[in-house]
Amino acid sequence: MTAALRILAWLLAIALVAMPVVAVVNGWIGAERWPLTKLRVQGEFQRVDAAQLRDVVLPHAQRGYFAVRLGDAQDAVEKLPWVERAEVRKRWPDVMEIRIVEHKPFARWGQDRLLSEHGRLFPMPKELRELKLPQLGGPDSQVREVTALYNESRQLFAPLGLEVHTLLMDRRGSWSLRLGNGTEVIVGRTDARPRLDRFARMLPQLLANQAQPLQCADLRYTNGFALVWAKPGLGIGNWELDAAGRSLASMVSSFPKSSVSHPESPISNPGFSI
Repeated sequence: MTAALRILAWLLAIALVAMPVVAVVNGWIGAERWPLTKLRVQGEFQRVDAAQLRDVVLPHAQRGYFAVRLGDAQDAVEKLPWVERAEVRKRWPDVMEIRIVEHKPFARWGQDRLLSEHGRLFPMPKELRELKLPQLGGPDSQVREVTALYNESRQLFAPLGLEVHTLLMDRRGSWSLRLGNGTEVIVGRTDARPRLDRFARMLPQLLANQAQPLQCADLRYTNGFALVWAKPGLGIGNWELDAAGRSLASMVSSFPKSSVSHPESPISNPGFSI
């Protein structure tokens, strides 16, 4: 037998051995012999639909134990509503195991999304549109920074009995927030934390000296604040995300100001939009 024939014979023998293995791994044969018949789901979740989960997983499980593509199955599960992340495994001989972490809403983000407790953005389900959550907003790349300042702001104003209802960062990096009593606070782009800390420390004294509610405070000054007090009988108006992109600065500049000293820059359209 020539060398060429011997090589051809060896290749043929290897192919005969390898082909069944390849066929099993690719699900061409054997799916009915080694089926995945059990689905085991782990994790604490309330809103993930069990029927949807089963329907998504079934086509992958039907490929059998050896041919199932766990990565594809995991991607499919993670596309389900309310699934923040998932991990898919298989257990011999017939178990597909899925571990799910469900989105837990922490705050609203912009107009139509929610921010989870793990810092991930996801579409706002219709059933949660009326859910009372703090309103955060800013560029998606700044989720961590916005969340950090929100948490720090809560700690600053909590001793005063005030909640932070809204905190926004515009595209230029300028901060604004709204307190639970309706006071609007324009923080600016720089030194947000020191400015808020100074304002929180002085706020009890400022409120004690005025009978009217504080409507707006502009912190973009070196040694003081620009304050706007509500007119008698009018109270504090509502402040929400302005779909028309109206500038807060135009609102502030139309009011008389007090406690102003050495503004660091003129007020020139620092309004925010998302």
